[in-house]
Amino acid sequence: MTDVSVQQWGEVGGGGPVDLWVLQSAQVRVEVLSLGAILRSVCCRGREGHMEDVVLGFDQLEGYLSDQRYLGATVGRVANRIAQGRFVVEGKEYRLDINNGPNALHGGLRGFNKAIWLATAVEGGVQLSLTSPDGDQGYPGEVQVSVSYTLQGETLTAEYQARSTKTTPINLTNHSYFNLAGQAAADIYHHQVSISAQSYLPVDDSSIPTGEIRRVKGTPFDLTTPVLIGPRLKEVPGPGFDHNFCLSFPGDSWTERDAARVCHPASGRVLEVSTSQPGVQFYTANFLDGLTGKGGVRYRKHSSFCLETQNWPDAVNQAPFPSCLLCPGEDYHHVTRFTFTTV
Repeated sequence: MTDVSVQQWGEVGGGGPVDLWVLQSAQVRVEVLSLGAILRSVCCRGREGHMEDVVLGFDQLEGYLSDQRYLGATVGRVANRIAQGRFVVEGKEYRLDINNGPNALHGGLRGFNKAIWLATAVEGGVQLSLTSPDGDQGYPGEVQVSVSYTLQGETLTAEYQARSTKTTPINLTNHSYFNLAGQAAADIYHHQVSISAQSYLPVDDSSIPTGEIRRVKGTPFDLTTPVLIGPRLKEVPGPGFDHNFCLSFPGDSWTERDAARVCHPASGRVLEVSTSQPGVQFYTANFLDGLTGKGGVRYRKHSSFCLETQNWPDAVNQAPFPSCLLCPGEDYHHVTRFTFTTV
């Protein structure tokens, strides 16, 4: 049985009130904001029964309003990067705001993470809905989008749905930063990670996939069996992991698959992720630079990890990748589950 409650958490000038929804089961407590459909908090037990908040975030609304790192947010219309902020659909070129080096990232300067969503109670959780108008951040078509967060026992489910009036790229994900040791932990070096992918996408200097689909075997990206994050980070080129791992391929059937498992042996906490999405972006918080989070904790490089279940990055510009186009009359529908257990 999951208890669901709501309270007003603040107000955005010119934008209206922001609500805080609380989902409480016997094992897990989740907080969701109507701003950005943000996962503000996930509290779960360790081996000794101690509850800890394992999601990075802010104590006050102002932190989320000024945040540029997407802490806990639902990102869209298109998560991840679009090369040069441009793409062609049905013969027409669209240009987006450039907000990450030479590229467009996570929906634009005012993506879904900065919108106030309409929140309504559903069984065991909350559904958040949003209308993105035609031309929003440069994207074609009016899009009706929703994400439902429901909690059952130790499993938090995020279900994404969308429809569009014009053919448009869409790629929705949640961008929570996790540390299974809790808020005050300095890094994730003592976490063990495994990802159920035989291939990954190498990237160029601006983190756009090169187009190659490379086998993980024999590379630092082989996470098919559990590895300790700290030592493995020393083998990965660049500042850390920020790569798509391929869970399924074009032509594969829509089905939910095991994606990843992370364990923090000292506390016994385990996070398991499954999804219907074709990829998961494993990101090791390479660009957190000391922003102040909950309880005054400074969030620094490698202080957390993200498992962003999504389509492959820049798919709108790379024909061999799984299509990210949503056409009028079609339904966009994906499910991701986060299960919090102990060992």
